[in-house]
Amino acid sequence: MRLLPLLAAFLIAAPATAQTAAPAAAQPVQPDPAFQARLDALIPILSGGGDYAGYFTPAFQAQVPQATLQAVTAQLIAGNGKPMQILSVSQETPWRATVRVQYEKAVANVLLVADPAAPHRVGGLLVRGFESAEKTLPAVESAFAALPGDVGYAIARLGSGAPQLLKGRNADKPYAIGSAFKLVILAELVRATNAGERTWDDLVTLDGGTLPGGVYARKPRGTRVPLRELATQMISISDNSATDILLHALGRAKVEAMMPVLGIADPARNRPFLGTMELFKLKGVAGLAERYLPLDEAGRRKLLDGEVAGIPPILINATSFTQKIPNRIDTLEWFESPNDLVRVMDWLRRNTEGMAGIEARKVLSVNPGVSPDVRGKWQWIGYKGGSEPGVMNMTLLLQARNGDWYVVTGSWNDLQKAVDEGRFASLIGKAAELSAP
Repeated sequence: MRLLPLLAAFLIAAPATAQTAAPAAAQPVQPDPAFQARLDALIPILSGGGDYAGYFTPAFQAQVPQATLQAVTAQLIAGNGKPMQILSVSQETPWRATVRVQYEKAVANVLLVADPAAPHRVGGLLVRGFESAEKTLPAVESAFAALPGDVGYAIARLGSGAPQLLKGRNADKPYAIGSAFKLVILAELVRATNAGERTWDDLVTLDGGTLPGGVYARKPRGTRVPLRELATQMISISDNSATDILLHALGRAKVEAMMPVLGIADPARNRPFLGTMELFKLKGVAGLAERYLPLDEAGRRKLLDGEVAGIPPILINATSFTQKIPNRIDTLEWFESPNDLVRVMDWLRRNTEGMAGIEARKVLSVNPGVSPDVRGKWQWIGYKGGSEPGVMNMTLLLQARNGDWYVVTGSWNDLQKAVDEGRFASLIGKAAELSAP
């Protein structure tokens, strides 16, 4: 059970088993003839057919069985139409290239890596994301409106006063936002460091308590970790163990106190401010949510600090996550409207200016959340997103080349089924690209 980090790339197959560094020479790299043969056979593979056994290395086949690959390609086709043709190839080495593949509704960026050793089968296939086929902001807005379930978004310009909403849909409606809630924890850390209460080098000593999945889940008791590292892991890869350590270290009460400061219109809906392990237990332990939800705030805090804290993770049933079934996303989640998230990013922008904000902006910009083509439209990008079955959010803080600031944020909730993350990411990316002045 986990909240999925929203990265610039969506991994659908095993990473490359044999990769070599790109040469430093300026001359264009030519594909080996055997690699060209693999390129020529890529469209049938992405269509769910082709010679699976002859195309992929044994190591790849062990990690990604044919049925798994077919399920993934079917999902991509459902969201983007059939793969039609290769548009371009950017060769990094004779055995490795980034390939732009035209689907019926979008363009995929695909990393393809073949084994330099005969018989030169493919050991790496990575779909890094889709470029939306929409060409204008009105077309993007129409595509958002056509998605099943409930979608809200906001495109805003930031300045010296209140944010100016340029485009929006349901911009004041709260949505489940997944791991985008971690921006509130980051904001409390920024406030505390700006006030001199903390430094980015302060160390947190792990107490050996139970943590959700992540880098620190198996670290021994007594391990010391700087706040900078925890924040970076929490934002860049959405590490849940780092998140819960930071929430505990900074204090739930102080994080909750930040919500009205940030401009979140209904902070009471997010109190008590849940950690990730607490949410997993509430969603995954039989009968617990039914007892938690009817309680008032005081009763919920008592249950969290007592019974919930003592429940071993082994009792969590992760079925809803592994089977991608929405699970109480309208009652057990973190909730913010698109305009709330605009104000959160605006507060972070205002409070990370100058030398004091260098560390926070580094944390926000490690994972830009969008493709290189979109990144090229902007001077600087900060990003956080989140998802679970039925939930997806992407929120971008963007500085234009002329110095102006913008936020592009969107949330998609569907109570009935998992959302198409690739399609939503492509639309948010296109909205960010088209919003650049």
